[in-house]
Amino acid sequence: MRFHSTDPDDVADVWTRFAPTSKLLHIDPQRCRLDWFSASAPGFSVVRYRLSADVQSSVAPDDQLFTCRIITDAGGSETQAGRIDPERPWMTNGTPVHARWDDTATVHAIVFDRERAEGLARQLSGDDTLSVRVKAPEAVSRLAGEQWSRLFQYLAAAVASDADALDQSTPLGAELQRHALATLLSVFPTSLPDAQRRSAQTSAAPLTVRRALSYIEAHAHEGITIDDVARAAHISTRGLQYAFKRALDTSPSEALRRARLAGAHDELRYGSGHDSVTALARRWGFASGSRFAAAYREAYGEHPREALRRRG
Repeated sequence: MRFHSTDPDDVADVWTRFAPTSKLLHIDPQRCRLDWFSASAPGFSVVRYRLSADVQSSVAPDDQLFTCRIITDAGGSETQAGRIDPERPWMTNGTPVHARWDDTATVHAIVFDRERAEGLARQLSGDDTLSVRVKAPEAVSRLAGEQWSRLFQYLAAAVASDADALDQSTPLGAELQRHALATLLSVFPTSLPDAQRRSAQTSAAPLTVRRALSYIEAHAHEGITIDDVARAAHISTRGLQYAFKRALDTSPSEALRRARLAGAHDELRYGSGHDSVTALARRWGFASGSRFAAAYREAYGEHPREALRRRG
């Protein structure tokens, strides 16, 4: 969704609908402006807006994993424990975070529904009992905060070029959501590292690897992740990674990437020829056309455009 207005009444109406826990303390008609952008898929959303107004807000979402950074010269965020470093993003899944600014602020947010976040986190950790806890709201360091900002820009760029980029039923959307949550849970002090330090399942047999490879081959064109592969092979994600390393000296992620590259190669050779290379790459789960082209050239000795041109 995109929205732009300088009309105080329109801005107040949109703000009430999309930020019900926030208060517009004062809107100066001479400088009022709201530029809003958001994209969402079931259980996941990305929001960016710039608002010129005096604002007071409070966020305490028990049913969400809410991460945010507020960029302003006249305000900031805080919890009961104290002020949050303005150079760092923050996360909450229930602890109240209060923010206030005068004049203008740019706000970036990445939001998971709690149920969706915990489901993905359990797949990431291999711990079916994991409950995601946020130990402190601030990113663990300013460097981690920069990593969060890069993630936000990456997600926003993906959505800007493809409105369905976050759709978890597609290869790209599934990987984007998984990557986003893994990054968020490492940027902030959460319970995920504790779960990952526990012993991984390591009793995999070659049959498990063969079962996983068969699943990858059959479903590479779908929005599967290595967590889905692990479930199909009846093993935890970490156990699957161990099994692939031991049996094949590679990772299941790399096996899935190669299968998708092979699928794209077959489509270039035998498909209808109406798609661009970029569209083909995104359909097979490659967010970057240039990286897809480099991987394709390394595997097949030519640029995918050459294969497309030769077939056409």
